[in-house]
Amino acid sequence: MHAITIPEPGGPEALVWAEVPDPQPGEGEVLVEVVASAVNRADIMQRQGFYDPPPGASVYPGLECSGRVAALGPGVSGWSVGDEVCALLAGGGYAEKVVVPSGQLLPVPEGIGLKEAAALPEVVCTVWSNVFMVAHLRPGETLLVHGGSSGIGTMAIQLAKAVGAKVAVTAGTEEKLERCAELGADVLINYREQDFVAEVKDATGGTGADVILDNMGAKYLDRNVEALAVNGRLAIIGMQGGRKGELNIGTLLAKRAAVSATSLRARPLEEKAAIVAAVREHVWPLFAGGHLRPVVDRELPMSRATEGHRVVEESGHIGKVLLVTAS
Repeated sequence: MHAITIPEPGGPEALVWAEVPDPQPGEGEVLVEVVASAVNRADIMQRQGFYDPPPGASVYPGLECSGRVAALGPGVSGWSVGDEVCALLAGGGYAEKVVVPSGQLLPVPEGIGLKEAAALPEVVCTVWSNVFMVAHLRPGETLLVHGGSSGIGTMAIQLAKAVGAKVAVTAGTEEKLERCAELGADVLINYREQDFVAEVKDATGGTGADVILDNMGAKYLDRNVEALAVNGRLAIIGMQGGRKGELNIGTLLAKRAAVSATSLRARPLEEKAAIVAAVREHVWPLFAGGHLRPVVDRELPMSRATEGHRVVEESGHIGKVLLVTAS
């Protein structure tokens, strides 16, 4: 088979489409013939040499994919060869074939095409686990989403609206904010021109956001805490704005607020399987009902992953950039 390899860390040109050995499914694993994968920020960090795959995972980038079941490993039940699926991965999505623990497989949602289903596993599992399983967003509360036009952001908007929450978003252009509004965002904040703390306070009558989904990390830490409501919850899922920040414990205590930070990739298999099961139960029916849809910016041949990385690295996209095989 062919896969995107990284012979040496570097810029987008470090990605090389090469012939590699076919993977073989082991106990509890399924072999998927990949139709599409999607570009995530974690893939860019791996390419740069800053985010190695966890032990035992594929060395190729790609944290999600869609495709067809090609073979079943020992001990697998509930799936059949030929099933159309999408999957949450620890790596290996940028390839023609990938081995997946069976607990991380999902059927393609009703009403969604096989290719576009590749845009779903990583973002849906990230949003559901952080915003709902950890931060417990409830109907009537306000969610602030940083990077509202990203893959994560576009899904967070839709899921929050589906449960009856109010949504505020930040983005860097009017075009991106308009797309967020089309998805249901109520409060639109251009972070280049506006102070998100003041805008969120104004939109909530001075209360603040009940939950904040943050991809920036250190750069926004202090202001995120300031923007929280009493009993607010800050969920950090990225470090685009740095790793180390200063946290005002006094403000946190006064608000009786909480800060959590999670990642999916290195979690134990049983934890990822539990998240995937919760997504299948609670989120997948919303696709069938037309309440959710993947937002895909563009599709590129997987052999042109270099171009996809450039687009995402420069934030020149809205939603997800897909990498499609010839399957």
